[in-house]
Amino acid sequence: MAKLQDHQLSRRERQIMDILHAREQATAAEVLAALPDPPGYSAVRALLRILEEKGHIRHRRDGARYVYAPCVSRKNASRSALKRVVSTFFQGSVTQTMAALLETSDTQLTEADVTKLQRIIEQARKEGR
Repeated sequence: MAKLQDHQLSRRERQIMDILHAREQATAAEVLAALPDPPGYSAVRALLRILEEKGHIRHRRDGARYVYAPCVSRKNASRSALKRVVSTFFQGSVTQTMAALLETSDTQLTEADVTKLQRIIEQARKEGR
């Protein structure tokens, strides 16, 4: 299996991965229907084949159709993507990343959000992270 590297995905490949993560599995026709400004059916099939060759998705047969699913859970994929963002845009600094998130005008934390963040920070302190 190829090493998973999201930075090697094209825009269209990322869109397909988003669809597959949201649905957990889909046929080529379902992916085509969910894509914005979709290419042709054969192009979607080709992109699915490429994603499978790269090791990002797998398929199973369901009668005459192939049903595609991501190889990595949405949780693991999101963690990997977040690590890349932190590394690329915030020089690996969790503090800078959190500050940027909290400083955006559309971020509104509830009291429950603040309490949860405080618990996460306290747990990280205890674990020496």
